[in-house]
Amino acid sequence: MDAVFKALADPTRRSLLDELYRADGQTLGALEGRFEMTRFGVMKHLKQLEDAGLIVVKRRGREKLHFLNAVPIRLIYDRWVSKYAESWAAGLSDLKSDLEKTMQKVFEIYIRTTPELLWHAITDPAIRSKYNFGAEFSGGMTPGSPIQMFGNGALLGEGETLEADPPRRLVQRMRQLYSEEVKAEGFSRISWDIETVGDSCRLVVTQDQMRDGADEHLFGGWPMVLSGLKTWLESGEILTTPGSLMYGYSG
Repeated sequence: MDAVFKALADPTRRSLLDELYRADGQTLGALEGRFEMTRFGVMKHLKQLEDAGLIVVKRRGREKLHFLNAVPIRLIYDRWVSKYAESWAAGLSDLKSDLEKTMQKVFEIYIRTTPELLWHAITDPAIRSKYNFGAEFSGGMTPGSPIQMFGNGALLGEGETLEADPPRRLVQRMRQLYSEEVKAEGFSRISWDIETVGDSCRLVVTQDQMRDGADEHLFGGWPMVLSGLKTWLESGEILTTPGSLMYGYSG
């Protein structure tokens, strides 16, 4: 958290985050053109933001794309803001990106756990409901297996498992059904990538294959979900989030 505060203290780095908020998934060249400083200077600021976990870098061919990662900011909110604010005041801002006329969202978090325990928490329906607003998942974790998501007896989502490499990578395709707006968006792909880092795990969740300008409810809950996952694995406690309050789930 100290690294996040240090990174946010610099106005240029805050401006870089503003640029990625405006248009996510930008190259170094695109970002460099918006600042009156050398390419090396922009690179240094981006590296500090990456070290703090505020951006995630992904390769597309020979290019490196920079994505805003909202999870550390969500954790700061949970630690320093939410206890002073009304529960209904929280929410994820609309983070727009434009990548080849589709939208891609990337979220990164570090959790003190093992890959095996993290995989179990992601794929076990009983555990997942504890940090996923009480939604219950059913279905197989083998490629081609159908999956479903339920809440209060209603079908909230459906799809299939595309790829499973326990405990390293899970890819699923899902269509959300909890409102007419998100139902109209169709299917998107969600990838969970787990990497061991010392005594912890780096988890990167990527949601892509969404249309440009897709309804933010498709992806807006990820910072709350991942914060709840981290809290559960590290403390065994359920994190009360605006989402869990909204959907009437308290564990």
